[in-house]
Amino acid sequence: MKKSKLLIVSLLLLGSVANINAQTALTGQTKNYISTGMPILLIAPDAVSGALGDAGAASTPDAYSAHWNNAKLAFIDGKFGLSTTYTPWLRNLGVGDMNLLYLGGYYRINDRSTAAASLTYFSLGEIQSTDAEGMSKGTMNPNEFAFDASYAMQINEELSIGASGRFIRSDLTNGQNISDGSGYVTTKPAWSLAADFGLYWQHPLAEGQEIAVGAFFSNLGAKLSYSDDDTRKEFLPANLRIGGRYSYDINSANKINVLFDINKLLVPTPPISIGDSTYGKYYANMTEYYNTGVMQGALQSFYDAPGGMSEEFHELQLSGGAEYWYKNTLAARAGYFFESNTKGGRQYATVGFGLKYNIMQFDFAYLIPTTSFSSNPLANTVRISLSINFQPKKNG
Repeated sequence: MKKSKLLIVSLLLLGSVANINAQTALTGQTKNYISTGMPILLIAPDAVSGALGDAGAASTPDAYSAHWNNAKLAFIDGKFGLSTTYTPWLRNLGVGDMNLLYLGGYYRINDRSTAAASLTYFSLGEIQSTDAEGMSKGTMNPNEFAFDASYAMQINEELSIGASGRFIRSDLTNGQNISDGSGYVTTKPAWSLAADFGLYWQHPLAEGQEIAVGAFFSNLGAKLSYSDDDTRKEFLPANLRIGGRYSYDINSANKINVLFDINKLLVPTPPISIGDSTYGKYYANMTEYYNTGVMQGALQSFYDAPGGMSEEFHELQLSGGAEYWYKNTLAARAGYFFESNTKGGRQYATVGFGLKYNIMQFDFAYLIPTTSFSSNPLANTVRISLSINFQPKKNG
């Protein structure tokens, strides 16, 4: 299993996990995956949205809002709170020491503004490193982490905005040499700074009903460089998330929430290579692709797919879910996530439940792959979240 983990690290470093261009007889379509560094920045850090098909742009504001849409923090119901989630990684393959940890907290400054901070830490466990002759070079402890701080403010009783700053560090090889296919390169930890911007609107309808809409730009920042050769820097997983929510308080004991999100990576689509020729409307080759600026790439991501608008629509990821609360104490959740086979093929159902007692809330989520086209590191894995929300004092 250690060899498998080393292969995973190598693929992450070389940007190969999501950048495989090939023809498939199964669909008759070209697979043109979009590669980014630090893909864990888009992984659901909580078991709430993790059970709702990873939908959360306009979900009910909670302790995890900084990840899904920081603007929601302005409407959070609490004075301050803490949250943490433990996510096992690749348990379906028998890996026991890879995991994703999340720790966050928020504090309501006044009636209209809230601040928050969080830490995301991804450990790939311990890996035995060897040279080209198979001789041991010791062990590696690859890891990645991101620390961010957020601020959200209400514009009026229904609208809010949010902003976040993030420090990112990715150390996949502990400075050791990795083969890139043509030789060995000396690697180094990569780091970057990024920003998020959110917009959130909630509006009451008839008695007991509410709708909400959210838009969230995340991970807008400088590329990652894993070696002194800066000709191949990896894009951060810059992303646009737009979503909506409908809530209905059926009566004093029963409530439902229905959510739907659309995601679009703000990363340029790579050219497609077939045989010895490379074609693409905006990229003559991969060198030009890697030289694309971050903002230029974000803008071009809406129209630069070699397959035209049809391929652009394939780059949209869809997620949705429903949540039922009984007496604001017990929650049942289910959802679904869909990604085109030509862009990675992640398609899975999610289920989960939550239990709230006083100021504490426990949430659980379980992911069920629905296609054999693409494996998922969270397949058949239980995620566990704990959040503590301290309510403000009356008239305080």
